[in-house]
Amino acid sequence: MVTVEVISTPIASATPPAIPSAATARSELDQLTIAPEGSMTGYSRAEFPHWITQFGACDTRETVLKRDGTGVSVGTDCYPTAGSWRSPYDGVTLAAAADVDVDHIVPLAEAWRSGAAEWTTARRQSFANDLTHAQLIAVSASSNRSKGDQDPSTWLPPVSSYRCTYARMWVGSKFAWDLTLQQSEYDRLSSILDGC
Repeated sequence: MVTVEVISTPIASATPPAIPSAATARSELDQLTIAPEGSMTGYSRAEFPHWITQFGACDTRETVLKRDGTGVSVGTDCYPTAGSWRSPYDGVTLAAAADVDVDHIVPLAEAWRSGAAEWTTARRQSFANDLTHAQLIAVSASSNRSKGDQDPSTWLPPVSSYRCTYARMWVGSKFAWDLTLQQSEYDRLSSILDGC
């Protein structure tokens, strides 16, 4: 017999923790270092050990799926067996966990180019599994793959009403992890925050 845990939550769409206000994000943005992007030399996703065990049988991905979903039921292995997820990037509602990606707001490759190449593996692991800041979010696989490792100067969520929140999360994560940003990235984020 499989034990099923039901998580009741009023959350209609993904809501990471600690999303800074627009005013806080503006202040944080102005404190970030603007620098050219670093090299991709040596980069591999394996340099950022991710989806580590968080508690019991639950890894980071499963924890985010539970947090960001509605009516999520999980088996003894913590993998969701039921639930729904509304992807804030594209407004799509998904009924199968297999169709949901957990996006790193600041992609791993972007972090590498912005300073993480100099970090220890332990620090990169902490970044890749960060449940404290607004760095991980459940979204549709298609929107996550269209984003890839792009920064806001070249990719923004298709749902324009979500762009302010996205910019606030992006800045909050870069600030929390002391990552740099390039001038075009700063300019785009500044423009978005001006309209928040």
